[in-house]
Amino acid sequence: MNEYKANAIKNVVILGHLGSGKTSLAESLAFISGQIDKKGSVEKKNTISDFTTEEHNKQSSLSSGLVPVEFKDIKINILDAPGADEMIGDINHVMSVSTAAILVVDASSGVQVGTERMWLEIKKHKLPSLIFINKMDKENVKFDEVLEEIRTKLGKEAVPFCLPLGKSEGFNGFADIVELKARIYDGDKCIDGEIFEDKMDRVLSLREQLVETVAGSDEELLEKYFEGEELTMDEIHDGLHKSVKTLEAVPVMVGSATKDIGSLTLLHMIKRYLPTVSEGEPVKGMDGETEVVRNYSEEEPFSAFVFKTMIDPFIGTINIMQIKSGTLVKDQDVYVSNSENTERAAPVFTLLGKTQIPLEVGHAGDIVAMAKVNNVKTGTTLSEKKNVVVYPQVVTPTPTMYVAVHAENKKDEDKLSNALAKLQLEDNTIEVKRNKETSQLLIGGQGMIHIGYIIDKMKNMFKVALQTEEQRIVYRETIKAQAEATGRYIKQSGGSGYYGVVVMRFEPLKDGGYEFAEEIFGGAVPKGYFPAVDKGLQETLEHGVLAGFPVIGIRGVLTDGKYHAVDSNELAFKMAASIAFKEACKTAKPTILEPIYKVEVTIKDEYLGDVLGDMNKRRGRVLGMEPALPGYQKVVAEAPEQEISKYTIDLKAMTQGSGTFSREFVRYEEVPSNLIDKIVEEQKRYLEEHKK
Repeated sequence: MNEYKANAIKNVVILGHLGSGKTSLAESLAFISGQIDKKGSVEKKNTISDFTTEEHNKQSSLSSGLVPVEFKDIKINILDAPGADEMIGDINHVMSVSTAAILVVDASSGVQVGTERMWLEIKKHKLPSLIFINKMDKENVKFDEVLEEIRTKLGKEAVPFCLPLGKSEGFNGFADIVELKARIYDGDKCIDGEIFEDKMDRVLSLREQLVETVAGSDEELLEKYFEGEELTMDEIHDGLHKSVKTLEAVPVMVGSATKDIGSLTLLHMIKRYLPTVSEGEPVKGMDGETEVVRNYSEEEPFSAFVFKTMIDPFIGTINIMQIKSGTLVKDQDVYVSNSENTERAAPVFTLLGKTQIPLEVGHAGDIVAMAKVNNVKTGTTLSEKKNVVVYPQVVTPTPTMYVAVHAENKKDEDKLSNALAKLQLEDNTIEVKRNKETSQLLIGGQGMIHIGYIIDKMKNMFKVALQTEEQRIVYRETIKAQAEATGRYIKQSGGSGYYGVVVMRFEPLKDGGYEFAEEIFGGAVPKGYFPAVDKGLQETLEHGVLAGFPVIGIRGVLTDGKYHAVDSNELAFKMAASIAFKEACKTAKPTILEPIYKVEVTIKDEYLGDVLGDMNKRRGRVLGMEPALPGYQKVVAEAPEQEISKYTIDLKAMTQGSGTFSREFVRYEEVPSNLIDKIVEEQKRYLEEHKK
């Protein structure tokens, strides 16, 4: 592969709804550009960017893939992103290094939920973009309706670049509105032809709309347009480039990726209209407390940001990065920000799917990879030790759902933690934690597609089959009333025995904490035993009297007691404190507390009523609502964790897949009295089974 500098590099992410044909389009672009000699297909499980076992089984992209292609005098790094929005962590990372985006729309389905979600991400990242209406050869495709839906749901800046020729199986090309030529598919490749006369009026009408959009990008062009002068072809191309770059225009293209219809024209559009890396804004990072600004230039010191890590069972760790400034060559020393160590860069290469293509040098703006470099993972900044810079982390969502897992085969338990740690290197939105109270190993993710992918990968790559069960909610216990009780622990049978008597008062603490105090007068209990009373109480609070949950929100006050000069010891006073608490609970009105989470739900306006009604059924309290994006509302509420443990699944069902939410623990709160007995019984049953 040739060398390319920032002014000839374009990093383009392909996004769209599941099954819209993103991977097929990436495959077609690689084939038409000459990057590959033989084209694969999703159905045959031999595409470049979908190479994992999980992707073959699902016939869908579950992880982003890199497909670099050379076209004319530029390099296009195509990033084939997953279609499932649960893979948003991966999607956000590839978008962070993209200079532009292609949104793929399935012509037979129109604008789907995933289409809108990905369009929102494109807008959020302010990426210049093109829209490719794919599968124009499918039955019952109505171009005008799809175009109107795009303009209505995605924005009026969408402007048609072509008019399709033929319908369904008869679709064989399109009329190029800019060039005023027909691109006809002859069964093998697309060739230029003349536009039929019966199509010319419509073509000229669409061209007029396009020229008007172009003219609006430049005052001189606008003046020329209003004076009735014809814009030259160069002026149209330059104006489109400017309009696309400033997000004022989004050209809409049609085609069929599986038949390679539209792919060559799309490559030309990428070259002409989408910006190069050098046209982007300088990148900002930090060196300690000092802000550092770097331009995409090989004249500046080397720096790079790792946006993706892959685990290869044979090679090990592969880190994919974008060079932000300077150059990178084999055996170059690089400074690793998170470890503050200098490492030697192994051979530098790019990836065509999973195939490594060696590079002599990587230039600013390009996407390259290195293998087996210590202490490097997703989010790591590499730089020069004398010119340190650390780039900000990509913001990714916290888990919205957890499942408990354990190895099917006990012999695999030792491999489990190591394998999960490796998967966390690949995907930093995965959370793995051991709940000591329930003894469950929990995997947190964005939903069942995301978690299912993790489980499948554990089995396929690391040969660890997992069984899953529902996450157990971690409750707490407390008291609602003040109570006083005496605790006696006396065992005397000759010789040294045990003697400890305490009188204690227990009070509720609203902040959910723990306090120990003493009000002893006259040395009824020597000071040396105060720590034993405190420790005994704390140990007792680890298991409450109702269901054995930890007790919080307690203030224990030692008010009186007795001791024996010979038989008293620390153990006796620890046991006495425990007995006193259990006795006091008979009148202290013990109760159970449940974890309460703050949830922020983003939904379309049309689903607001359904979501509010559902939140009420979940014992939730709506704290407020505010407009999010045009046509969307953000609902802020609080709800018990028990009621939202599977909210990701339910929210998608309620909103046809368009709703998203985040959650954050805020506090513990008393469980309604009618639910306490059920929780106690379930916990007792669980503890009995756990003992067995």
